[in-house]
Amino acid sequence: MRPEIERFRTAVLTISDRGSRGERQDLSGPALKDRLVEDGRFQVVLEKIVSDEPAEIKAALIQWSDKQMADLVLTTGGTGFSPRDLAPEATTAVIERPAPGFVEAMRAASLKITPHAMISRAVAGIRKSTLIINFPGSPKAARECLEFILPALPHALRKLAGDPADCGS
Repeated sequence: MRPEIERFRTAVLTISDRGSRGERQDLSGPALKDRLVEDGRFQVVLEKIVSDEPAEIKAALIQWSDKQMADLVLTTGGTGFSPRDLAPEATTAVIERPAPGFVEAMRAASLKITPHAMISRAVAGIRKSTLIINFPGSPKAARECLEFILPALPHALRKLAGDPADCGS
């Protein structure tokens, strides 16, 4: 009998003023969800779209983390230079421990594709037992960035959940 596949509870928070008002369909959240489902190790249990208001962003991140509703939260949008791009500030305000390696890897790999990668202000960190990572708002860029870090996510989430196994084994 085949062992059951490990599944990580994942939430996708799309940050978009126009998307939250129904003025446009935001495709970056669905792009992340589709890739996670395709991978098979992630179960998207929560999806929400909010405006670029820090209070709305923080409220979702706090609720999903503090109530242990998700092991992993991916935000998409609000990471650039626009005056309304405040996802990094909202995320920084709620995380308890930074996890900069994820966004460093995304930026480094993305710079091989476009110089615009250096505009990303994305952050990543841990709140309680939830890993939170900011992604760009472009569906193409969000999916590419997920590909760059996907190999490390299961191990990171297992360690965050208390896996006592040695990392080098």
